[in-house]
Amino acid sequence: MQTVIAFIVVFGSLVFFHELGHFIFAKRAGILVREFAIGMGPKIFGMMKGETLYTLRLLPIGGYVRMAGEDTDSVELQPGFRVGLVLNRDNVAEKIYLNQNVQNPNVLFMEVERADLEKGLWIEGYDEDDQFTRINVSRTATLVENGTETMIAPYDRQFNSKTVGQRAMAIFAGPLFNFILAFFVFAFIAIMQGVPTYEPIIHGVVEDGPAAAAGMEAGDYVKAIDGQPVEKWQDLSTTVQEKPGEALTLLVERDGQNIELKMTPDTLVESGKEYGQIGVMYQSPVEKNPLKAIVFGVTQTYDYTVLILGLLGDLITGQFTIDALSGPVGIYKATETVAQYGVYNLMNWAAVLSINLGIMNLLPLPALDGGRLLFFGIEALRGKPVDRQKEGMVHFVGIVLLMILMVIVTWNDIQRFFF
Repeated sequence: MQTVIAFIVVFGSLVFFHELGHFIFAKRAGILVREFAIGMGPKIFGMMKGETLYTLRLLPIGGYVRMAGEDTDSVELQPGFRVGLVLNRDNVAEKIYLNQNVQNPNVLFMEVERADLEKGLWIEGYDEDDQFTRINVSRTATLVENGTETMIAPYDRQFNSKTVGQRAMAIFAGPLFNFILAFFVFAFIAIMQGVPTYEPIIHGVVEDGPAAAAGMEAGDYVKAIDGQPVEKWQDLSTTVQEKPGEALTLLVERDGQNIELKMTPDTLVESGKEYGQIGVMYQSPVEKNPLKAIVFGVTQTYDYTVLILGLLGDLITGQFTIDALSGPVGIYKATETVAQYGVYNLMNWAAVLSINLGIMNLLPLPALDGGRLLFFGIEALRGKPVDRQKEGMVHFVGIVLLMILMVIVTWNDIQRFFF
């Protein structure tokens, strides 16, 4: 149960901040956001606030922000439709009942001849006295069909009415917020636990190892190797790993005195490569400093971004096979392992996943945010948008291919973890 809760909290937070980015910049551009959803599939909770429906859905595998003007969102009144109109004091329609009987004496019934609910905002047709009339429609009018109310979207409130820059920013903001979330999580961890200084101080010495044989002790501060200065633990670790079986001279500071220690790293073979090791343990000292915590948040976000991009490059060049990819099942099992080591490790894992989600969404692939940004780039170069039907077909094919990939990855996860 703890793993389930941890997975829902972690994955839900990543999806929430991703969709929050889309939501905020869509609203800033004046786009009508119809729904802000966490999860996919059947709705288990919904709350209408303002003009947006906030929903929680059954499957915790994603989320979405539904904007006016996208896909099949447009509302059209065809000639011959019978509508009931609720008018305000200025005889402007505030509510439109579509093809249904309404027991309300204040409703004006019309048979639609023509209508424009996007730019002109009017309905023309014949009333019950067979008089041709024209009724203006409010910008905030709602259309009621089968008990469901939908706010109309004037053209200037629709996604496609906005500039290329506004639309691109509304899409880009989702991945951007994933990177921002990772930064804040890393910075928070650093504030609470302190920022590692990475000073090359020996925390412990393994018995019978080269370091112990040379007389190294816990608390020794390594200052140089073979005359080369050592400033951080990574300098010591990298040098030792790169010189298996080679004699080294380490200059250490102990109780205010400099001591030279000679040792030869043991050879460790891993994945066909040889590494040196001298048998020491490390635990970085920490420093609690808010400014350094902010810097730590930036550097960690940058370092993990570079690492994930490198792994992505390995996948593209064939050095990293598809069998090594993980889907929701793999993420769940990894979360189960990480959660055993405490809340800060779980938060660190969430930050790494957030960066990964941001990068994956920025890939220029159909159906992903990066794919949509690619079409915006083409539109900016051409000076006109790509045909919406053609673009929609490309994204549809992309969704199908992504679903196939998800099935393959999930099946690999199930075989790896359960068989």
